[in-house]
Amino acid sequence: MHQRITMANTLEVVQAAISADLSGIKTLDQAIIEAIAQARTTCNQTGNTSSECVLAWEVVEELQTEKVHQQQARIRKTELEIYCEQHPEAIECRVYDV
Repeated sequence: MHQRITMANTLEVVQAAISADLSGIKTLDQAIIEAIAQARTTCNQTGNTSSECVLAWEVVEELQTEKVHQQQARIRKTELEIYCEQHPEAIECRVYDV
């Protein structure tokens, strides 16, 4: 059974999907697929111009945006990280356990 999306719980839906992704329960890709199905169902039931339909697609957009942000965060490396990958023996790259 699908939950009806309202303005009050849109953020909660997105945050729950992100938390599930971080904990390994469900990936963002799975959450996006489910959100698309939910948006289509909502729009079919309430009409394409209803506020519920708009909010359901907003959830999809927010989840897709979060996925892109996470991908970019994995890609970004500092100059030091790049240097240390190329020169792991360098003194600047040594890691000490205290």
